[in-house]
Amino acid sequence: MAAKRALITGITGQDGSYLAELLLSEGYEVIGLVRRSSTLALERITHVQDRLNLVSGDLVDEVSLINVLRDWRPVEVYNLAAQSFVQTSWTQPVLTGEITALGVTRILDAIRIVDPTIRFYQASSSEMFGRVHTVPQDENTPFYPRSPYGVAKVYGHWITVNYRESYDLHASSGILFNHESPRRGLEFVTRKVTHGVARIKAGLDSELRLGNLDAQRDWGFAADYVRAMWAMLQCDQPGDYVVATGETHSVRELCEVAFKVAGLDYEDHVVVDPAFIRPAEVDLLVGDATKAKTELGWECEVDFYGLVEMMVVADLDALAR
Repeated sequence: MAAKRALITGITGQDGSYLAELLLSEGYEVIGLVRRSSTLALERITHVQDRLNLVSGDLVDEVSLINVLRDWRPVEVYNLAAQSFVQTSWTQPVLTGEITALGVTRILDAIRIVDPTIRFYQASSSEMFGRVHTVPQDENTPFYPRSPYGVAKVYGHWITVNYRESYDLHASSGILFNHESPRRGLEFVTRKVTHGVARIKAGLDSELRLGNLDAQRDWGFAADYVRAMWAMLQCDQPGDYVVATGETHSVRELCEVAFKVAGLDYEDHVVVDPAFIRPAEVDLLVGDATKAKTELGWECEVDFYGLVEMMVVADLDALAR
């Protein structure tokens, strides 16, 4: 029997790389959509690149998406591509909307045109909840996004629901809370902290400048979260699922734990810099993943402390090399 074929947009990102590993382990043929550019950032997938089919396409160009679907005929599509850095969405709000919002419509429309039986996963985000109405947040919590990125993700989420209901597509959204790993980009606060700890430990820096230390997030391990994505597309019926640990930790605690792994005291090195305070801050995000646990059988395996230690050790090792 031929291997199932899956298309991943955003395959070069943190989640894309872990999802590619998972799908390969499940026997899939994996196609990765990459934007054509003079340089490709492939470092997260170099270890599996020879087992992937990388194809050119772009979420701003629906024709390219139609062509890829026609050429490769995947049975599953995972849309992980986005302008995904919240801070950048303030300086590039239109670009963020073009990719993170309208890009979802283009790929859904391409699926509708080419093969409506394709199963679709949309990467929704806890940033959609923004100024939260209830704690914790579940699938029924109202959205109140607090950044252009969050607003764009709300559009992507609702257009997925709309195409599911209008065209009977098997289209699901995973409302993923913050999920991190050693592959996280340096612009994200978790990796900024763990990389900063490694540089301070190595004597390359003496301080780490951060914004709001009291902001609280629900942080999990990215490799755990991609298992939930895959599980959604194996269900008979599509749906929307919160994926989260159900625990909340502050940026301050993140610093405390990360510096402690390296034998340092965060209070000696962390400096609060107003330049990193967002125009509209999201103060408390914590998810209720009861539905994912009940219907998908999903559980997270790595806790907050294990995650932070893993990231600090990886950054220390990388600097040592």
